[in-house]
Amino acid sequence: MVWVQPGAKKNELAGLHQECLKIRLSAPAVDNKANTALVEFVAALLGLKRSQVSLEAGHTSRRKTLRVLAEKEPIWPRTPETGLAGGQPPTEGDTHGSNGSRPNRKV
Repeated sequence: MVWVQPGAKKNELAGLHQECLKIRLSAPAVDNKANTALVEFVAALLGLKRSQVSLEAGHTSRRKTLRVLAEKEPIWPRTPETGLAGGQPPTEGDTHGSNGSRPNRKV
């Protein structure tokens, strides 16, 4: 799960908030702009295509669940607060896609 702060000065990881990875986004929370920016930011952060990251829940909330589809577990960058270095953000659990071959992770 992630906690989104729209309307920030810049897009960045901002540590943890309520056991979620906090992400600041410059996009406003209108017309789905912040949700689109979130997907683009996380995809770029993990070196994935935009189509490999989708918003699964929390379309109108700051607390959101993302689905990340990748051949390998993505490497999450380190933030001072989270200490994540090659680690993973807080999750709801790991699941696998229908064919079981690609990791399908809720973030």
